[in-house]
Amino acid sequence: MSIKILINGAFGRMGQMTVKTISTHPGFELVGQIGREYDLQKAIKDSHAQVVIDFTHPESVFNNAYAIIEAGAHPVIGTSGLTLEQIRTLQDKCARMKLGGIIAPNFSLGAILMMKYAKEIVKYIPHVEIIEMHHDNKVDSPSGTALHSAEILGNSLAATNQPLKASREIIPGARGATHHGIPIHAIRLPGFLAHQQIIFGHTGETLTLRHDSIDRQCFMPGVCLACEKVVKLEQLVYGLEEILE
Repeated sequence: MSIKILINGAFGRMGQMTVKTISTHPGFELVGQIGREYDLQKAIKDSHAQVVIDFTHPESVFNNAYAIIEAGAHPVIGTSGLTLEQIRTLQDKCARMKLGGIIAPNFSLGAILMMKYAKEIVKYIPHVEIIEMHHDNKVDSPSGTALHSAEILGNSLAATNQPLKASREIIPGARGATHHGIPIHAIRLPGFLAHQQIIFGHTGETLTLRHDSIDRQCFMPGVCLACEKVVKLEQLVYGLEEILE
């Protein structure tokens, strides 16, 4: 039996790429393509969608995810902008309903491996900062991937970036934003798609993990994997790494 999938945000760049991928996948049936002017819950009901992929907007992602869960469909959320408190709220609701889903800051396998190995490196080199670079149309900063990376690093080692010397910002914000003790620097320029560096500093050396998304096609294997896995889950997971074998 094919998995029935509805795509919310189907008319944007990521949405169109996802429509093409899902519609040609032998294990999926694309049952709907909708955008902001549609009634999300009605579309889920009318299409009998089992899984709803969301590539919309940070301002609407929480309400969209909540509506998907309320309708009894499995959410696959690729839109960034959710706070940790909002994620916990959505996870609690899915747990009560025993409904599987995923919130994925990044669907790229390469990005997930970058975070996986950064989690190990920080145990040995605890001084670390993140630089993320995206296209100039990205509406939120820092990126969801950078925030998730900082959370992973901070949770892996509580004593990251203990200051060696006191420092003062001549211009506020010069040292970037800080999340879980990790400085994050966000760049928004034409010519970029999605890129991130995790830079570790040690005595006399640096170590840099860098991931470059040069085509949105790199996200599609992760999207497909998520759609296959969520129908077998009974909870909402945060991060693609939670469903990798």
